[in-house]
Amino acid sequence: MVERQRGSSTANPDGDPGRGAEDRKPQSDEAHSAFTPPLGVPLPAPPPEDDHPTSEFALPKGVVAPHPAYTPPYGIPKVSLTKEAPWQDRMRTMLRMPVLERPVPERPEKHAEEPGPPVPRILDLTLRIGELLLAGGEGAEDVEAAMFGVAHAYGLARCEPTVTFTLLTVSYQPSLIDDPVTANRTVRRRGTDYNRLAAVFRLVHDITTQGLTLEEAYGRLAEIRRNRHPYPSWALTLASGLLAGAASLLVGGGLVVFMAAAAGAMLGDRLAWLASGRGLPEFYQFVAAAMPPAAMGVALSATGTPVQASAVITGGLFALIPGRALVAGVQDGLTGFYITAAARLLEVGYLIAGIVCGVLVVLYGGVHVGGRTLNPEAALVHRERPVIQIVAAMLLVFAFALLLQQERHTVLLVTLNGGVAWVVYGALADTAGLDPVPATAIAAGLVGLFGQLLSRYRYTSALPYVTAAIGPLLPGSATYFALLNFAKNELNTGISAITKAAALALAIAIGVNLGSEMSRMFLKIPGEGATRRAAKRTRGF
Repeated sequence: MVERQRGSSTANPDGDPGRGAEDRKPQSDEAHSAFTPPLGVPLPAPPPEDDHPTSEFALPKGVVAPHPAYTPPYGIPKVSLTKEAPWQDRMRTMLRMPVLERPVPERPEKHAEEPGPPVPRILDLTLRIGELLLAGGEGAEDVEAAMFGVAHAYGLARCEPTVTFTLLTVSYQPSLIDDPVTANRTVRRRGTDYNRLAAVFRLVHDITTQGLTLEEAYGRLAEIRRNRHPYPSWALTLASGLLAGAASLLVGGGLVVFMAAAAGAMLGDRLAWLASGRGLPEFYQFVAAAMPPAAMGVALSATGTPVQASAVITGGLFALIPGRALVAGVQDGLTGFYITAAARLLEVGYLIAGIVCGVLVVLYGGVHVGGRTLNPEAALVHRERPVIQIVAAMLLVFAFALLLQQERHTVLLVTLNGGVAWVVYGALADTAGLDPVPATAIAAGLVGLFGQLLSRYRYTSALPYVTAAIGPLLPGSATYFALLNFAKNELNTGISAITKAAALALAIAIGVNLGSEMSRMFLKIPGEGATRRAAKRTRGF
């Protein structure tokens, strides 16, 4: 009796008569959790009520959180950007902020049943606007600012645009738990049309300040794409001739030299159009455009006429040197877009190589046919003709503005900007005796300063006020001397001249960028507590 009760109590410790031998069978793995203690092991004691687990990112007890290192206990103060400032400054300020500190887009109160913003259409519009800006030669920083401004205006707060020379990418993540949406677009063709560039800037300004709907923005964008160039092709050909003729006057030529340089540049322009129509790359277009001015100068030297034939070739080079791409490449490098800067500078190298090939082919033939007539020393005679040179510099800038397809109301302003730059350069280099490289950098800095202030006053791009104004400062004569010495196998002299030309080109690019950055000292900060942050890196690390 006692033994039976002891056995039954062992088999059924809970005293449940329904549980018996079946409970003693081993159960499958699915019948219990992997974290259940084995049979016979007691359960752990429950944690005390005052012991609560905390995040590994929580501050230890007694540590006071400073503002920059940790999020304040009541959140990050709201940053408000005034809409009176240009959208370029406001968007650059926001791009340099951490994502969590950016102001939230101003959107009306949305009810639960209302759908969210049409993300694919907004990203498509953003990429199309960025494509037009990048194809027009705008710097990578301004392209990113425009793309971010469009996306932010339509309610996409967590948006990140990226620009790498010919590839545009924009990514949007609604929240930390949602999948991001990414779209990209490749710029296949690029052209120079500052009229279209200004129209795109006005569109971005209206989107960010006036709240255009998507349909209105798409309609405006379609009108911009359909717009024809403001000047016909024959006017551009005449402008290229005027530019080359004015450049020849700038380096000491006369009326005959002016006519010869203009004729050579116009013939080269027509050959470049023909090569473009046949689908040849830009390299061969530059080769074709560089040969007629060089041939015109060699022909004048062969006739023995007492004219400065080297000024004809120099004037033709002024019309071909890719100053716009050079300034944009150096600007991208100085603002931290190193991949885009390297690609643009490589493009400049290829274009200059095309000019070198075209000119060297003609000069090599001229040197071997009548080598005694081509004397680079004859072109080094410097004539101080301040009135003629100022007028020639302004004519050069005027023609350059037409070639860039600028709006008509900007041509006069950029012409005055270029004239002031040449006066400053002449005063420093000729009157004060300063070295040409720092004199060029100072004059280019004034061009960048005035161009940036004018662009902020008119809420548009700075390129129409800057690119043509640096035309008189381009190193055309130094490039010609280098090529002529290479053709005569005088390598040491040629390398010295090409080094001087490269130094002048870099002085122009750095001066323009420095002047643009100096203009920020005269501009109002976009919003209280919001500054244009830059990367802080000291001694290379």
